[in-house]
Amino acid sequence: MKLYYSAGACSLSPHIALEEAGLAYEAIPAPTKTHKLPDGTDYYTINPLGYVPLLELDDGTRLREGPAIVQYIADQAPARNLAPANGTLARYQMQSWLTFVGMELHSKFGPLFTPGTSDEAKAAAKTRLSGRLQWLDGELAGKQYLMGDQFTVADGYLFTVTNWAGAVGLDISGFPNLLAYRARVGARPGVIAAMKAEGLIK
Repeated sequence: MKLYYSAGACSLSPHIALEEAGLAYEAIPAPTKTHKLPDGTDYYTINPLGYVPLLELDDGTRLREGPAIVQYIADQAPARNLAPANGTLARYQMQSWLTFVGMELHSKFGPLFTPGTSDEAKAAAKTRLSGRLQWLDGELAGKQYLMGDQFTVADGYLFTVTNWAGAVGLDISGFPNLLAYRARVGARPGVIAAMKAEGLIK
């Protein structure tokens, strides 16, 4: 499989999933600013939408959108327990977390990364994010991971998105459960491997 990614972007989530799953893959940098692959290929010829992540399967089939990609990855390595079994209530609960991270956190970071966003709009985005993170901090009380004691692909996604806080000046120091959670996730070998591969840590 081939994972097209941009260092530190939301594509870190499936990168973590692939490492946690122990699957064979090739990671191909697809910078979101230049859209040029290492061999000079225009990334738009791979993904006409131009963004990451994109997972290309062995047969050439291409899968877009992070929450779908990480579930596909999890289902290729069921023994790793990266996602509850399909059809179970727990699977839908994990999908609920993936949706929350995508809609209530990921999308809210957008204005903070967009050039030209007014200071007023940035302040409003930070206020909304802080409110969601405060609720999340409460949900993490007494839990190792989002689903309890078992790490899932939803945790890789949440770790990825909350990793952006420092880059945009969002203060998360008041969320002790989230900070402890991030430390736990960040210490996992699969997470470390993915972050090293993207040059995010040494």
